[in-house]
Amino acid sequence: MGKKITLNHIAKIEGHAKLNLGIEDGKVNVCELSSVEGSRYFEGIVKGKQYFEAHEITSRICGICSSAHVIAAITAVEHAIGHTPSKQTKELRKLLTLGERIRSHATHLYFLALPDYVGYESALAMASKYQAELKRALNLIKVGNGIIKVLAGRDLHPVSATVGGWLKLPSQKEIDELKKQLEEAKKGAIDTFKLFNSLKYADFKSDCEWFSLIDDKEYAMLDGNFSSLNSTFKKKDYKKFITEYHEPRSTANFVVKDTHRYIVGALARINNNHDKLSPDAKKMLKKSKIKIPCVNPYLNNIAQAIELVHCIDHAIEICSNLKIKPEEIPKIKIKAGRGVGCIEVPRGTLWHEYIIDKKGIITYCNIITPTAQNLLNCQEDIRTLVPTILKKKKEKMILDIEKLIRSYDPCFSCSSHFLEVNWK
Repeated sequence: MGKKITLNHIAKIEGHAKLNLGIEDGKVNVCELSSVEGSRYFEGIVKGKQYFEAHEITSRICGICSSAHVIAAITAVEHAIGHTPSKQTKELRKLLTLGERIRSHATHLYFLALPDYVGYESALAMASKYQAELKRALNLIKVGNGIIKVLAGRDLHPVSATVGGWLKLPSQKEIDELKKQLEEAKKGAIDTFKLFNSLKYADFKSDCEWFSLIDDKEYAMLDGNFSSLNSTFKKKDYKKFITEYHEPRSTANFVVKDTHRYIVGALARINNNHDKLSPDAKKMLKKSKIKIPCVNPYLNNIAQAIELVHCIDHAIEICSNLKIKPEEIPKIKIKAGRGVGCIEVPRGTLWHEYIIDKKGIITYCNIITPTAQNLLNCQEDIRTLVPTILKKKKEKMILDIEKLIRSYDPCFSCSSHFLEVNWK
């Protein structure tokens, strides 16, 4: 007799998702992971708008990764019109990106992932016993938020970053204070690595390619080609190798590379860029359960913890070298063009594409999020996992599935709070 498992609300992820499973004679005959959020039509909303409105509108896609959408959109628009930002502008964009990665990783690791591994249903439930750990998390989040607020004007939906530069520059005093806060937070990042590396993870292998940006100069952030250990592609040519398709059951698109599934995220970045980690982050990697190349998605949690150390080190380096000088936003010369922005954000590689006409009006927009790129691979990993855990009680089985989904740190753009399971 077959089983049907329906997870209508997958808890402790960013947003609303659903999983349908059908099991017959020990085999999975139905495995459907989907987004159940309403369509929001951001790609249509920006059409007809001025080029400088793209980043302001698309930042509202997500409250967790609003800075990421701002930088990706600005980068794409500048590519379309042929504008090259100043070195100071670029360094501040990197610092903003690092701040968001710090707060996002700390949020995911402590409040979404950790409860699974210490036997609690939520961070709130574990608060009395794990007070020190949650205080550490809140401090790391505060540091990340502080960077974003100083640079972007507020800690959600940035208002200072714009095409060509910054509407308001931080003061040197603010940059120096950020450096001090980062230095004080580093021990918390190292302790985070120690904690998550000590946890027990399932022995699992994902049969896919691991993609991220690879840049000759630094660890994956804003520059480089979209690459795995086996292949590499230029950003502007992404439609030649990335294909989006739609499943009627989901409001999120699925994405494949040359018809094959692939994965993006912190573990993919470390697989491809481990030689460019900061010295202390390299030490963490050497001590970790991650052995390059690592193909176990559960260990993405450890990869995020290693990235916390690296991001703090990189942010300290930027703050140490920055000498803020007054810069006016240059006069933007508008011309028709197509631009692709591709950057690394907390959950993987984010794509923005715009076509702009000679009047500066957006005529086309395409956005591909990391979660959309990971969705098919996560679904197929579940298909592989389920036959190996069928002898477990249903509660344990569901927890194992959820732990796998949460290891991807998926983001469906708003929060989900309660898991309702229908088992027939």
